[in-house]
Amino acid sequence: MTKHQKRLSVPKSWPVERKTEVFTVKAGAGPHGEEGVPLVVLLRDVLGYVDSTKEARYALSEDAILVNGEPINDEQRPIGIFDIVAFPGREEYYRVFPDEGGRLSLTGIDADSAESRLGKIESKQQVSGGDTQLTLHDGTNVIADDDGYSTTDSIVVDNDDKSIVAHFPYEEGALVTAVRGNHGGKIGEIESIEVTPGSGSNAVTISTDDGEFETVEEYVVVIDENFTGDDSSSETATTGDDE
Repeated sequence: MTKHQKRLSVPKSWPVERKTEVFTVKAGAGPHGEEGVPLVVLLRDVLGYVDSTKEARYALSEDAILVNGEPINDEQRPIGIFDIVAFPGREEYYRVFPDEGGRLSLTGIDADSAESRLGKIESKQQVSGGDTQLTLHDGTNVIADDDGYSTTDSIVVDNDDKSIVAHFPYEEGALVTAVRGNHGGKIGEIESIEVTPGSGSNAVTISTDDGEFETVEEYVVVIDENFTGDDSSSETATTGDDE
């Protein structure tokens, strides 16, 4: 199986230039599915901390890079929306957040904010002992001790003990961001939710400072004001596109 990915065919969310070279690194198995960006791409193409895969492997072997609080040793590990990427030795911490058009970018945050991460609940089920298992947008599972959570709600998970430290219901008036589609990266409050009969996607109208826009429910994630980048300790890191 090839370890390379043609740049022209990478997902639109990947923060890479598509026409400078033919290939880039292919994401390995892990969270976020096809939308996940290989860690080495962020280190090399976005942050400029390494010049090659070899340098990335060395940095990872030193446990110098944490993702959601855990040291990573695989340069192809997929990184996706709301992940926390930390460089303790540099005292630098980033949250992966959608930029304009839904492209992933790294927003600088402080050390306290890096201790937890946001997750959108995609599904839930009862498990033995009466607890509820919540499956998040990146495929990870979290155990809740009550059933007060609904799909499309968001939670904040502590990176250390995996406990739920905050819960944001999906409802009218909630602060949200669009993570994909033509309005990706925009932030506003839910004005209305139009339930579509059958298997169609529900339509969500979102009010922003610049007016309203409509998108589908699958593209909307409830957030807290602390997750909009207002707590950033450095500029947003991204890369341009020569398309």
